[in-house]
Amino acid sequence: MTNNISRRLFLGGAASALSVAAMGGASSVRAATAPPKAPLYGPAPGIAKLNANENPYGPSPKALKAIMQASQKGAYYVSDSVMKLKSMIAERHGLTPDHVVLGSGSSAGLTAAAIVAGHKGNILGPDLFWDTTAKVVEVQDIGTIKRLPKLESMAIDLKAMYSAIDDSVAMVQVTNPNNPTGMLIDPAAMREFCIKASKKATVLADEAYNELTDNGDANSVIPLVKDGHDIIVARTFSKIYGLAGMRVGYLIAQPERIAEMQRFGIGWYGLNQAGLAAAIASYEDHEFMDFSRNKVKEAREMVYAALKEHGLTALPSVTNFIFVDLGDLNAETFRQEMAKEKVLIRGIYRDYTNWSRVSMGYLEDVEQYTKALPKVLYRMS
Repeated sequence: MTNNISRRLFLGGAASALSVAAMGGASSVRAATAPPKAPLYGPAPGIAKLNANENPYGPSPKALKAIMQASQKGAYYVSDSVMKLKSMIAERHGLTPDHVVLGSGSSAGLTAAAIVAGHKGNILGPDLFWDTTAKVVEVQDIGTIKRLPKLESMAIDLKAMYSAIDDSVAMVQVTNPNNPTGMLIDPAAMREFCIKASKKATVLADEAYNELTDNGDANSVIPLVKDGHDIIVARTFSKIYGLAGMRVGYLIAQPERIAEMQRFGIGWYGLNQAGLAAAIASYEDHEFMDFSRNKVKEAREMVYAALKEHGLTALPSVTNFIFVDLGDLNAETFRQEMAKEKVLIRGIYRDYTNWSRVSMGYLEDVEQYTKALPKVLYRMS
């Protein structure tokens, strides 16, 4: 897979370096043996980067080939490739391209949806969800985020959410599976909620991690858009496809909703040829998606086993991250101590001071986390 490609590139580069050294004399040898500089792209060697829910196995071989081809036409603005990807997405879900808008990751679309909602009212969400884009309404002072009461289980209470929809709520936002909890809502309950709630306010379903679940189609509410409901579904190529740095995502919604959000910055003009080429090549690459999903499952098993061994627990996750209960330990201090072991994870979310999120990455990086865990726990005890 991608590792083999990287190995060939490395070996080729090493051979070139030796040739240059042989021709260039002592100064070339000194340059070849100098300490390596920090890389421009990705983490430095020895750093286990497990803090951003990325898939380091990507881009896939198909995507890398497409990126190389598209980059040769980087002088030109994107055009036909936009319609190609929109058409692929629309066709898969039995919709028209007018139901789809592309953006820089899913963040651009989520931000536009939040701004539209903020001009009409407030955003309703659970106490804990990926609220980075929703916060734009408070930053711009055009609305507020109305949150449900905290639950000990950290599950999203759909009944309580429906009851909380009043005339002040313009949009209800549900991240499913949720981030940072990694928990999935029962598909039937989610569909029932979306149908009822969308009669009172626009429902935004953030499905960034949908493809990481065992049955993404069954866990999605995209079919409800086809049925005509006022629902926006956000998806991204940043997660299972391993294209976080290529910045491609999309929203699916009623055409009038799409047009409404396009007034606030979401659109194809923020995209690039290489990113679009990678997304097009990756969209139906089920071999790579299955490979990635299996690697994530293997990594989750490693983390859960290590947590159990050292007396910790975590929420049940269906994603490429796990939300760990540290007991009476502080998550920010834990993050700092892990960083000393060259393991990067997330710190405190809101006031959940004892909960720590760790992403699944390369298996060797996850193993680095499991080996650092007892050292850090001992230091903090």
